[in-house]
Parts: sequence; structure tokens; C-alpha cells
Amino acid sequence: MLILIRLFELKGLIRCSIVSRLNRFVVVIDVGGGLSLAHLTNTGRLVDHVTPGRECLCTAIDGPKLRYRLIAVEDIGGYAVVDTVTQSKVFEYLLNNNYIPWLPPSCEVYKRNFRLGGEIIDYALKCVEDIRLVELKSAVLRVDGSYASYPDCPTVRGRKQISVLANHVENYKPIVVFIASIPNVTAFKPYRVGDPEIIDVLKYSSERGVEFRAISLYLTDDWWVVLVNADLPIKLNH
Repeated sequence: MLILIRLFELKGLIRCSIVSRLNRFVVVIDVGGGLSLAHLTNTGRLVDHVTPGRECLCTAIDGPKLRYRLIAVEDIGGYAVVDTVTQSKVFEYLLNNNYIPWLPPSCEVYKRNFRLGGEIIDYALKCVEDIRLVELKSAVLRVDGSYASYPDCPTVRGRKQISVLANHVENYKPIVVFIASIPNVTAFKPYRVGDPEIIDVLKYSSERGVEFRAISLYLTDDWWVVLVNADLPIKLNH
């Protein structure tokens, strides 16, 4: 039986609908019958979610041009959390509250945006005597019905980050974490159609000692972030 853990509520969300995607970072939304611009932090193509007429949830921001930030989009049985800022917030909550079974309970954020080999890695964690590097990857693409997947488009930056981690396994214990923030998925697998080179990078990095993990979560209809599986199965060779 699947047991969901309610983590925290996202308060102050605003119901809206997607009109169009203006560019990588901006979405046109309809809020109460009026058009406005929303910041999109997720640079994937998001063709399954950022589509005209799709119901979404935004939060108000105090930007010079953008009044909203897109947080989540309706999905099967809940909302997909597409906002990478919120995904990071959830990861830190899980870390601070010892919900991640594959990390020692003593781990804490040592530094964000850690520079390594010309790339920026999301987190450096201090775990007793070790420094572990963690790079989060948004996996909000659904493939074959029940798989969360990444990437949905070519990602030179993503490949470089993972390769850099593979080249520094002697000094750190690098982990790539796929945030599968969509409802009703049972496992993660990479999407070779999105980026044909990603499989080779993942295979090389795994052989070098990079650890790969996935976390399954989503947003309920009453706006609670729920944890489905902090150690979602991964199928790297599919």
C-alpha cells in the first residue's frame, strides 16, 4: 500500500491558466480573465504541461516586469511541480527533516551553487567528515505512462554538470538527484529522445562512481506537497 507523507502546504497560490509560452523563461497566463506574464524557472520544453488552456498555480512576485511565478500545472490526480525553486525547497525540507534514507541524518547544506570545474552544482552537503555534492535535475516528463523522465530536450549544461561530478569522485561523493515531481509515477528512466547523448554521460558517470537517486513527489488538489517515495527506483539503461 502506498503511503503518502504530507510535507507542507504551499500557501497563497493563485489559480490561473496557461495561454502561451513566450520564451524559455516567460509564460503568458490568464488570471481572472486578464492576461499577465509569469516567470518560468524550468527551462525544459515542458510540452506535456505548458500548453494553452492548462490550469496552473502561480505565486505573486515583486518583479519589475513579471508579476507571477509559475509553480505547478494540473496533472493526473494532482499537480506537477514544475518550478525548480520549489523543487529545491522540497529537497532541503526532506534533508533537514531526515526524510532521505540514502543520506546520513547528519548531512546539512554547507554551500549552495558550489563551483566545480567551471560548472555550478546545486549543493555541497557537509556529512560528518565528508563533503557531498548534490545536483538536482527536474524530471517532470512522463513517458510510457508511469515513468518520470529527464531531459525533455538537449541539455549541454546538464551533461557538463554530470560529467564534472564524474571527474571529481575522488574528492567528493557526488549524487545526481532526479526530482520526479509529477503524480502517479513508479520509476525514473532517462529520455534518450530528448537528448541522445545523455545515456552515455549517465553510464560513464555511474561507472566512475557518481550516485544516482530519484525522489517522487507532487502537489495535491488542496496544495500540500506530498512525498511519495524518497528513493524512487531508477532504470538508467532504459
